[in-house]
Amino acid sequence: MFAVVETGGKQYKVNEGDVIFVEKLNVEEGEKVVFDKVLAVGTDDGLRVGKPYVAGAAVTASVVKNGKGKKIYVMTYKPKKNEKRKIGHRQPYTKVQIESIAL
Repeated sequence: MFAVVETGGKQYKVNEGDVIFVEKLNVEEGEKVVFDKVLAVGTDDGLRVGKPYVAGAAVTASVVKNGKGKKIYVMTYKPKKNEKRKIGHRQPYTKVQIESIAL
């Protein structure tokens, strides 16, 4: 059984027991999160696709940790003006483990 879940403007295909990194959620470590924006659910019977979401479907997950990704560097540069700038950025994330998919 799998589900396609929408969170943080992105879509994730998840199975029970999967560990995924999603955009930062406002929850603490160890808490439960319910994703109710389920776009599709695949079972042994077939695939159920929502318009836009599957009615009554939910995916329950527990938060493993909140953190930041690796640092990336962005360089801005203007030619002939002797202007350049180096900026670093670390994207925050939430690591969640999928516990159950309910229809």
